[in-house]
Amino acid sequence: MAGEPILVVDDNATNLVLMRFILAPRGYAVTTAASADEALAAIARRRPRIVLMDLQMPGVSGLELTRQLKDDPATRDIVIVAVTAYAMAGDEERARAAGCDDYLTKPIDKERLRQVVADILAG
Repeated sequence: MAGEPILVVDDNATNLVLMRFILAPRGYAVTTAASADEALAAIARRRPRIVLMDLQMPGVSGLELTRQLKDDPATRDIVIVAVTAYAMAGDEERARAAGCDDYLTKPIDKERLRQVVADILAG
């Protein structure tokens, strides 16, 4: 769905560029944020349909930001997909307990990412 707003939150600039590179050619309106504060400001400017959330960030972690967004009635229905290098036993369960709707591991499988985004937007 062209023009659908997607926010990518990651403290690694290379990951932000990569996600934009993977998703923007599909016509999505990709915005990026390198911190929780930037993410909240981006959400206030243009509410995304999906947030692709890195979980391990300095300051406010992606898990904590997810909890904040899911606790707020104004943002709780935004779909949050954890995109993380966390791949140990229990990490996916922690992400889902915090409110993540889906879970992808790094390094990013670009076809899987595209499919997850397309499925969310179609559903």
